[in-house]
Amino acid sequence: MPSLKQVPRILFVAAAVMVAGAAGSVALKPTHMTADDRPPLVVSQLLPDSFADWRIDPHSVVITPDPTLTAKLDALYSETFNRTYINSQGQRIMLSIAYGRNQNSQSTAAHRPEFCYVAQGFSLQHEGFDTLNLPGHRPLKVARLLAHLDNRIEPITYWVTLDDKAIQPGFERKLTQLQYGLRGLIADGMLVRVSSLTNSHQQFDYSLHDRFLADMEAAIPGGYKTRFFGS
Repeated sequence: MPSLKQVPRILFVAAAVMVAGAAGSVALKPTHMTADDRPPLVVSQLLPDSFADWRIDPHSVVITPDPTLTAKLDALYSETFNRTYINSQGQRIMLSIAYGRNQNSQSTAAHRPEFCYVAQGFSLQHEGFDTLNLPGHRPLKVARLLAHLDNRIEPITYWVTLDDKAIQPGFERKLTQLQYGLRGLIADGMLVRVSSLTNSHQQFDYSLHDRFLADMEAAIPGGYKTRFFGS
């Protein structure tokens, strides 16, 4: 129990610590956006309507989130991109990309399938992680999921990026955000998701996703590849 003579000093020290902490938090608060150091990234201008054996499916209907979730995504991301491609064999791939200049908040996790699919009534099961090998890149670790809604069965492959780093959501993403923040930087980034439809609950062969992503990587201009797939 401090004496009456000690109390003023204790209060003074406590106040000094609080002031120093506040000043430190201001000093460490990231302010510089990495996106400002690079050419503007507009997803819709970088992905062609057709590439390799893929072209936009003119008959596809994109299923978008409910208006509440859509408004939240629009507020969090600089651009959300949804497109369905079809190849000469009639196989379809649904591509969804959410890009944000400011990835300094966990709020931008709203577009992860674990959240947005469940919000639309899907049940979701994790199929584990896999490695996607692309020419000229380090192996890309991707998440595999399987979504169910009534008779709709939708295998999903996705990953997230910060700046030019492809990372996994959760702890790795938080740690990378912190590393950028300690340098005073706010990283941009995106979530890239591809999915397709199948009529079987059995193990799905994700090779169709991998072929599409390899073709997509080849179609993106060289200076932007790492923004989508990491370096």
